[in-house]
Amino acid sequence: MPLHPRLLAAIDTYERDRDTRRVFPTPDTLHQLNALPQHLPTNPTDLTTILDTLATTIAPATVLTTSGRYFGFVTGGSLPAATAANILATTWDQNAALSLMSPAATHLETIALNWIAQLLHIPTTAVGTFVTGATMANFTGMAAARHKLLNDKGYDAELDGLFNAPAFPVIVGDEVHATVYKALSMLGLGRNRVIKVPTNSQGAMDPAQFPTLNEPALVCLQAGNVNTGALDSPQLIDVAKQSNSWVHVDGAFGLWSPQAKYTHADSWATDGHKWLNVPYDSGIAYVKNAADLTGALAVTASYLNSAGAIEPMQKSPDSSRRARGIDAWAALLSLGAQGVREMIETCCHHARAFATELNKNGVHILNEVNLNQVLAALDTDDKTTQWIEAIQQEGTCWTGSTIWRGRKAMRISVSSHATTQKDVERSIASMLRSIPSS
Repeated sequence: MPLHPRLLAAIDTYERDRDTRRVFPTPDTLHQLNALPQHLPTNPTDLTTILDTLATTIAPATVLTTSGRYFGFVTGGSLPAATAANILATTWDQNAALSLMSPAATHLETIALNWIAQLLHIPTTAVGTFVTGATMANFTGMAAARHKLLNDKGYDAELDGLFNAPAFPVIVGDEVHATVYKALSMLGLGRNRVIKVPTNSQGAMDPAQFPTLNEPALVCLQAGNVNTGALDSPQLIDVAKQSNSWVHVDGAFGLWSPQAKYTHADSWATDGHKWLNVPYDSGIAYVKNAADLTGALAVTASYLNSAGAIEPMQKSPDSSRRARGIDAWAALLSLGAQGVREMIETCCHHARAFATELNKNGVHILNEVNLNQVLAALDTDDKTTQWIEAIQQEGTCWTGSTIWRGRKAMRISVSSHATTQKDVERSIASMLRSIPSS
């Protein structure tokens, strides 16, 4: 069936209004959501009515994360090619679990994974997979680590569970991201059993305080602190390898930085929906040794026919899978390697501009702005809180808040291809207008 003209009109209107609309919806538009039916109607609703409701009631209540003035979280916009590919992929409704289910989807996924590996300094011999986001990418890499570390001790966690499994150390930094803890808990490795390495002023592991390991461990490095953008030193990989430890890199956005070279790690996790600027959801995991990944996640059944290669569902926590590789393939093809590098550098340039201009006007910048993250604060936590709320209410741009080293701060994350110099200037002007007078 051809695309409904009301759908095309709604898409066109949303895109056309992107530069003039508030980034965060007004209280009135949010209140309109209460008019939606709370109980399932008895009778069907025609498509035109549904599309009208989506366009007139739902769309105004969305957060305009595709805007060049959204800085609240590390959220990339969606490149035009990626958006178009996503719409087509949804129309095709491909299940990328097996190549026999969608040869086209799995083929594009393979190409995209190879291209991303090249960009992220990951060995092309590593095996990759698309997942929902960095949480599941971390889970995937650490599941392979658990398989390998326990298998080397003669224990099969996949068959026998963890009830009698031998222990091994898990090393993280003091500033490890919360989703790593979540993945560890889902894997049965626990949140409280980790060994925390003290971090420096920017939140990166202090190499001088890295523990001496007398047995193989799971070492989780961070590429891109969520507040400061700081990177753990790649040299810690060599330190960890002295004890035959597994090194996993949580690089949701920082792994895209040219400074992030963790080639000799064992597994890597990143997001496509952050700095690759593809639509939600898109996470990517890589594991150096295919047998470790499939040993942790593969599934067999009589009806699951394989075309010969390692099938996508054998490398992923999911069986049925959205064809995320199509979006990523289109984004990468539209930019090329140089375009990806320029997009990332432009975001970092904009972040430095925020820090410079705010600092000139008496705002405290709490981090070294070496990536795309800026932490800004006023003299007191109360003033900073008022400032952030005023910016959010004014609507020109949207930023979030955080606590850094016990201090309330505004967090500016520049992650979108759509952010222009004009967006930065408009946003800075809004931020300065919103500073409390007393």
